[in-house]
Amino acid sequence: MHGGTLVGWMLLALCAVSGAYCLLHARTGTPAERRAARAEALMGFGMAAMAVPAAVLPPPEWAWALYAVLFGAAALRSLRPALGGGHHLHHLIGSLAMVYMAITMAPAVSGGGGDGHAGHGAAGGAGGIPALTGALLVYYAFYVLSSAGRLLPVAAAPGGVVRVAGRGPGGFGSGTDERSGLTTACRLTMGIAMFAMLLTL
Repeated sequence: MHGGTLVGWMLLALCAVSGAYCLLHARTGTPAERRAARAEALMGFGMAAMAVPAAVLPPPEWAWALYAVLFGAAALRSLRPALGGGHHLHHLIGSLAMVYMAITMAPAVSGGGGDGHAGHGAAGGAGGIPALTGALLVYYAFYVLSSAGRLLPVAAAPGGVVRVAGRGPGGFGSGTDERSGLTTACRLTMGIAMFAMLLTL
C-alpha cells in the first residue's frame, strides 16, 4: 500500500473491529436487518484480510481467486434485494468492488508475485481500469461524506442526551439510539477503508 505497512495494519484493525461489531448484531433484529449485518460483517472481515501487509505475511496466489469467488457470490446474493435500492444496493456495489480489486491485485493480472502485494497493499499499485477505479472512488467519497453527515448531532433529547441522525436505508439498529450511531460509524469506517484500498490500484 502506498501508505506503508502501518496503514495496512490500521486498516486491518479498523475493518476487523467493524466486522466484529456487525457480526455481533447479526443475531438480533428483523430478518432483513440480520442479513444486512451479515453482509457488512463479511465485507469488514474480507477487507481486513486483504489489508494484511504483504511484507509481513505475503498472501498465497490463490487468495485473490478466493476473494473474487467469495465476493462474487455475495454480489449475486444481494442482487435481487438491490433492485429495491437502499443499503442493499450499497452492499452490491461493495461486493462488486471487492471482486474488481481482487482480480486487479491478482499476480497473474498485475504481473507480479505475491511479494509485491499487501492485500490492498501493493507497493506500487496494480493497475486496474482507471475509469472504473475513478467511479468507485467518487462513489465512496460521497458515501463517506453522507455517512459522516448522519453522525452529526441533530437534536438534544430530554435530559440533555444528544441524539444522532437515524440509520441509513436498509440498515440495522433502532434508528436514533446509540446502536444506530455505532452502526453508521462502522459503515463510515469501512467506506473510508474501501476508499483507501481503491487508491492503491
